[in-house]
Amino acid sequence: MTKPLIAVMNGINLNMLGRRDPAQYGVMELETINQRVAELAGDLGLTVEFFQSNHEGAFVEKIHALHGGGAAGLLINAGAWTHYSYGIRDALELLTIPVVEGHLSHVQGREEFRRVSVLSSVTSGVVAGFGANSYLLALRAVAGLIGTCG
Repeated sequence: MTKPLIAVMNGINLNMLGRRDPAQYGVMELETINQRVAELAGDLGLTVEFFQSNHEGAFVEKIHALHGGGAAGLLINAGAWTHYSYGIRDALELLTIPVVEGHLSHVQGREEFRRVSVLSSVTSGVVAGFGANSYLLALRAVAGLIGTCG
């Protein structure tokens, strides 16, 4: 039996985790977060594919590739694009798979501009404020939405 594939997409500046504002984002690097996500995915009977880009066009192209591309779900942290990229929002709207936003920081408790997600209207839900555990909780949410865990 083939394990369902979950795409995990990280946007702008997330490659700098561990060095960028540790008070907000923690000290864990993206590679370590990806390792933890991959371990949990294995426990949940899933496979994961990771993508990170600081280039919005490349990010949109990757979302386009997910359209009919075999992924069962998407965990996305678009970084600052979350707050203003209607291009990414429109690309996500094309998807027919569950999409869950995961954010390290508690965006609702931060600056006013970070409290708005232009992506949320086309996602299944948002997990935010739990540091690296936000990714694990979001992965569990995607797994639940595709019916692989309770």
